[in-house]
Amino acid sequence: MRQIFMGIGILAGLAACTPAEDAQMPHVWTTLNGQAPLVIAHRGASGERPEHTLEGYTLAIEQGADVIEPDLVMTSDGVLVVRHDHYLSTTTDVADHPEFADRRRTQGDQTDWWVEDFTFEEIRTLRARQPWPQRDQSFNDQFLIPTFEEVLDLAAAHGVRTEPEVKVPGHFAAIGLDPLPELVRILRERDLDGADASTSIQCFEPEFLARLDGEVETPLLMLVFPMIELDPTADPLTPTVALADAAGFADGVGPSKSLIITPDGGDTGFVAAAHALGLAVHPWTFRDDVPVAEGVDVETELRQVYALGVDGVFADFPATALRVRSEMSGD
Repeated sequence: MRQIFMGIGILAGLAACTPAEDAQMPHVWTTLNGQAPLVIAHRGASGERPEHTLEGYTLAIEQGADVIEPDLVMTSDGVLVVRHDHYLSTTTDVADHPEFADRRRTQGDQTDWWVEDFTFEEIRTLRARQPWPQRDQSFNDQFLIPTFEEVLDLAAAHGVRTEPEVKVPGHFAAIGLDPLPELVRILRERDLDGADASTSIQCFEPEFLARLDGEVETPLLMLVFPMIELDPTADPLTPTVALADAAGFADGVGPSKSLIITPDGGDTGFVAAAHALGLAVHPWTFRDDVPVAEGVDVETELRQVYALGVDGVFADFPATALRVRSEMSGD
């Protein structure tokens, strides 16, 4: 185990004080490091701009996000570009490019355009689109698809952390586009390969993170979801990777919200169990415009998970997560 993810905020462990003094004291957070939980701009300020664009990340930074999150996929010529999916139809204007009509093909049970069939130069001719129909569509077809290195440049210029997710690395490796060597090269060239790096790498595939753990000291985040989604007979609170196993190569876990909190706001014990193993907890995903449960809005949900001691939250609308955190801090 290397170092715990760095946070921001006010140290806990405050001494006892009089009631008058207590009214002036900051909120005591129960995160691993005693600091306020990180607000991670999920795909940028993706609720307000097309996801994974420099413009969306910039808006999140302007709003005060502590971390920006790029998802990484690889082009046919080995460039790490930023998209949530390795298919392109939902988040780009690829269907409007007649020159790419013959690139559409079936892979698995989906017919689409796939990033691994495009060179970086070709990807640069595409423009980003907002995939959520209820969100602002007025910025469609304006913004480029950035590279990982461009996002790192932006983050460095503004002094914020990054938390990139490597998408389906096993698939890319199987077709001869293993993302690990290029990722390691970029991390090393930018001095982001140490335990104190201003970035941390996340992935749903434990094999990839275990390999990466052998190459760099960069903090790693194991993404997990309920095993019941793969095995209907599984306990709903069993994660896809056991916490004890994740602790062998990762510094934190990124669980689906349903693993840490019940529909009525109850504590499942996941956060405490992860903390006992020294694992930071960054749950996903908090969205202002997606119903949480009857009578529960996203602000209530954020207060509930902040109270559990999570170390960070992935939010499509980072301004909301920041505001709720500030209110709880008494700022």
